[in-house]
Amino acid sequence: MSRVANNPIKIPEGVTISLLDNEISVKGSKGSLSMVINEHVDVEQVEDSLKFSAGNRSSFSNAMSGTTRALVNNMVLGVSQGFEKKLELVGVGFRAQMQGKKINLSLGFSHPVVFELPEEVTAETPSQTEIILKSNDKQKLGQVCAEIRALRPPEPYKGKGVRVSGEHIRRKEAKKK
Repeated sequence: MSRVANNPIKIPEGVTISLLDNEISVKGSKGSLSMVINEHVDVEQVEDSLKFSAGNRSSFSNAMSGTTRALVNNMVLGVSQGFEKKLELVGVGFRAQMQGKKINLSLGFSHPVVFELPEEVTAETPSQTEIILKSNDKQKLGQVCAEIRALRPPEPYKGKGVRVSGEHIRRKEAKKK
């Protein structure tokens, strides 16, 4: 049995969960999210908690019960607290600026890069070299963060580029004469 699926999810106040057939919907103060549940996973709601179990004894259903529990837990945390990631721009002349739902990035290219945010993700730039992304959907937030980072990934010699806050860049030593 999956050890992750053994832990029930406690539903915080202000969050409502509805189970219809094989779809689960979670609503809270930060928005609403829904997901289709695999048919090999059994979900039951007991008072203020959700319990997950494998539908049969196969290793696939066991694995999916833990995965489903983790995804639903992220949905509950997202609609109650929300998720946040911080990006840092390292390099001379690298800067970011918000323009409505778009981020105007100067990343050392001959042209500015304009990145359009999806509806579920919001951003703010407290300084020219910081971008704070917020969303209630953890997967979408990580995807947007990865797409912005891919515009100019950190290089190993000077460390210039876009990096996630707290990310360690392995540095290389320059060639010697």
